[in-house]
Amino acid sequence: MPTTTDELIDVPHGLRNVVAAHTELGDVRGREGFYHYRQYSAIELAQTVSFEDAWYLFAKGRLPEPAERTEFIATIAPLRVLPAELREILPTLAHAGERGAPLTALRAALSFLGSTRDLAPLWDLDPAKREHDALLLSALTPTLLAALYRLRSGQQPLEPRDDLSAAANWLYMVTGEVPDPARERAVERYLIATIDHGFNASTFAARVVASAGADMAAAVNAALGAFSGPLHGGAPDRALDTIEMIGAPENIDPWIRARISAGDRIMGFGHAVYRTEDPRARMLRDTALELGGELADFATTVERRVVEILAEVKPGRELRANVEFYAGVVLEQCRIPRAMFTPTFAVSRVIGWCANILEEAAQGKIIRPAARYVGPEPSVPD
Repeated sequence: MPTTTDELIDVPHGLRNVVAAHTELGDVRGREGFYHYRQYSAIELAQTVSFEDAWYLFAKGRLPEPAERTEFIATIAPLRVLPAELREILPTLAHAGERGAPLTALRAALSFLGSTRDLAPLWDLDPAKREHDALLLSALTPTLLAALYRLRSGQQPLEPRDDLSAAANWLYMVTGEVPDPARERAVERYLIATIDHGFNASTFAARVVASAGADMAAAVNAALGAFSGPLHGGAPDRALDTIEMIGAPENIDPWIRARISAGDRIMGFGHAVYRTEDPRARMLRDTALELGGELADFATTVERRVVEILAEVKPGRELRANVEFYAGVVLEQCRIPRAMFTPTFAVSRVIGWCANILEEAAQGKIIRPAARYVGPEPSVPD
């Protein structure tokens, strides 16, 4: 039955603080500066387990036993390999357009994959087939992104290696170099810490499409579309641009004050949920300092002065560094090209998207909000 005007419920724009679903995957406690994956602290997991273990947690609901880890790695290994039908079209996708955004090309590649593999609507699949499609897209996304980048750069794509971890494979497939243990572990921490983060825009977009019963690729592409926006996933490179534009310690204060006076946003600071320090930024700051170098030292100086000046100019706002600020630093230290900062974020977040898609698909009910009409009064026929 159609919803009447009297039945509408007004909520804050952007659905701020509105509970739209129940989830067992995790939660973000913004006032506490804490978030978790199922019953585990996400930051503690990033510091203590492998990326494959965290992936298993999202796929299976618990951390794996050693034998289960081995079996899981063996399961995802063949799924990472580029299918023949995609190899043929990737050069065209990689060179399309002047900007050549990897995430844009990825959306096209996943759509083509969904078509050639006949990925069926989630509504028509049993749980086991849904899980297979989720693993396929999660495993193949890093390979596709690395291949698209290398083709665009005039290089040949590299095959994933069975002797490398997921984090090491990502660095290898992008840079062509097997990383040292410090860089491998730094990227692994970042990947684990960014698998999921509540009902952000991309996750919610994925769940909306999943609720309609669409196929897995369509739901992931909806997430990628939201994720491509600079207000969501597209800020790590912009945050690093901030550090480079400042350039030297003596420029920090005048640069920051000029931006604040102009009403400009300082990329890498502030968060929609956290009202205290972003725990991901804290962990990545420590990681950057462990890797060492002038960039890490200068970044911490910039962060301290930005926070101090923002507290002075905007008292009570609690604007701290967010994950993008130190993500840019760590990814730069790990020699990931700047064009691949946001795609690196997508490499991990696709696992969270797929877990959310599976959870929403199991509900079997479409998400269908309403809008309150505020335009000109229509003519109602007699």
